[in-house]
Amino acid sequence: MPQSNRFRPNPYDVPWPRRRFLIPALAAVLALVLAVATPAQAPAPAPALGKADATRYLDTVRTLASPDMEGRGAGTKGIDRAAHLLAQRYQSLGLDPAGTQGYFQPFTVTTGAKLVAHNDLQEDFGGKKRTLKLNEDFVPFSFSSSGQVEAPVVFAGYGASAGEFGYDDYAGLDVQGKIVVLLRYEPAGFADKSGNQGLTQHAALITKAINARNHGAKAVVVLNGKLGDGEEDVLTRFGSVSGPENAGILLVQVKNRAAQDWFAAAGKSLPAVQDQINANTKPESFAFPGTLHLNIDVQIDMLHASVNNVLAYLPGKTDEYVIVGAHYDHLGYGNADSLAPSQIGQIHPGADDNASGTAGVVELARLFAPLKGQLPRGILFMSLAGEELGLLGSADWVQHPTHPLDKAIAMINMDMIGRIKGEKVYVGGVGTGSSFQSILALQKNSSFHFDYSAGGYAASDHTSFVARKIPVLFFFSGLHSDYHKPSDTWDKIDAPDAARLLDFIDAVIMQLDTAAERPKFITVPADDPHSGVTSTGGGGGYGPWFGSIPDFGQSENGVRFSDVQPGSPAAKAGLKAGDVLVDFAGKPVRNLYDFTDALRRSKVGDVVNVTVLRDGKPLKASVTLAQRR
Repeated sequence: MPQSNRFRPNPYDVPWPRRRFLIPALAAVLALVLAVATPAQAPAPAPALGKADATRYLDTVRTLASPDMEGRGAGTKGIDRAAHLLAQRYQSLGLDPAGTQGYFQPFTVTTGAKLVAHNDLQEDFGGKKRTLKLNEDFVPFSFSSSGQVEAPVVFAGYGASAGEFGYDDYAGLDVQGKIVVLLRYEPAGFADKSGNQGLTQHAALITKAINARNHGAKAVVVLNGKLGDGEEDVLTRFGSVSGPENAGILLVQVKNRAAQDWFAAAGKSLPAVQDQINANTKPESFAFPGTLHLNIDVQIDMLHASVNNVLAYLPGKTDEYVIVGAHYDHLGYGNADSLAPSQIGQIHPGADDNASGTAGVVELARLFAPLKGQLPRGILFMSLAGEELGLLGSADWVQHPTHPLDKAIAMINMDMIGRIKGEKVYVGGVGTGSSFQSILALQKNSSFHFDYSAGGYAASDHTSFVARKIPVLFFFSGLHSDYHKPSDTWDKIDAPDAARLLDFIDAVIMQLDTAAERPKFITVPADDPHSGVTSTGGGGGYGPWFGSIPDFGQSENGVRFSDVQPGSPAAKAGLKAGDVLVDFAGKPVRNLYDFTDALRRSKVGDVVNVTVLRDGKPLKASVTLAQRR
């Protein structure tokens, strides 16, 4: 996610799958509900609402997921069409514009990268030069730095420094100011030592790049290495691998055949060296002959686009208000986040993710619109852009709110509500508002089986609001096999069940709006977003606890904290919301990937010296890392 979050971990190249939704075990949540639920106050009389219309709802989903919308990807004409459609719907309902430009709140996002002139790679063997061909012999990775490096070359195996496995490809190897040649993936023995079937974080390309950079290398050349039967030595398509905007080091992939002479000059062969590393799980690093130099020139431009949050307001009798939101953007024609990489280039319609939630906001706006000026509190309807790029639309709004943040009493977020299975609905954030449990308990007539989660942090837009101490409720119907694929189409949406869920949600909104007192925000201990959690479910994972919550907006350098968890190691060290982490244990922190990598390499109990910028001035602190909880 953020800083920019444009490049998120890819399940093929990075064994850090996107932690989409945090859903604790139901039994623990029920115990929490029983322990803290309080008798509900009698709600104030409220105007009657109509029922959600499944046909209208499905029509909106179908329109948003149509080919004309081009998957609502940032930078496409389709997302602009979707924004104008939503603005027209809100206007037709008589809702007030609530953006900075009518219904729109524009902001700029990074959508990708492109290669520009002078992407060259030349080898020099004692004055004998050979130029490799772009996209035929080599290709840069999209998160490489731009620049030019000419230097001698060393081989550092898989580029792994895995203290937990007693393995370090850089041990005794001088790479300062040099170009490092690395293999893809990781030693075969890591799987046995980790006890996992899949790859560890050491296989991630961004981990290799950060590790090489922190050892002083100036550039990284990645080789596919030994191939399986029938496998071809294929260059990775530019832009198809996730990473930050700028890894802080030049990073290219070269075909095996182009590197064969380098190994031969050192009296070695690439397959034999790789076989030896895998057989013994021991490094086989070495320096290539001093007569070999590489000259690498990479020039990349980042691509930007202007997108819009679409905001509409239903005034109430006071200046307090409830936020009802959903993100309307999706993956466009696919990108590194696509879970159908062979189908990148095809429209990813995003019917469930998240035309389903967007259509829910539109339908709720239709139901509440006749009550304009009649409710005790207003309702701010939000259709947010940039969520798929890292919660950027919601991050932009909380940084530049169009209504006072302190008047927002709660935020209701709907992300993927269109494919309810077995009557089960997940509701997150239940512990963040003092009255949420009693309000939810009042809705007696629902046949849904709700799986309640106390915490308010997850990979959807409500996270931006809970970081600002606004209570949140998050409605989600579950993942499925069409998630982030071109097959997420409108015909698979269960509109009748979604409409029934909207009737439940509108009753919750009405209870919040008409309650005598606004819910008090409650801080719920959350899993550390930097802890390296790999589970997509109930909160398992590994790694020490730091205790900061990242600001899910783009950052030029460092990781800005939107919050620091009370009682956490970061809080005990005096770190605060708004601090920007720029150094961790002597290693530069340019982005969230750097922070995650540094934390992964630490242990519970380590005392790490960090540097943050506070009001633009450096501040040093010592943080004692604790056990995750």
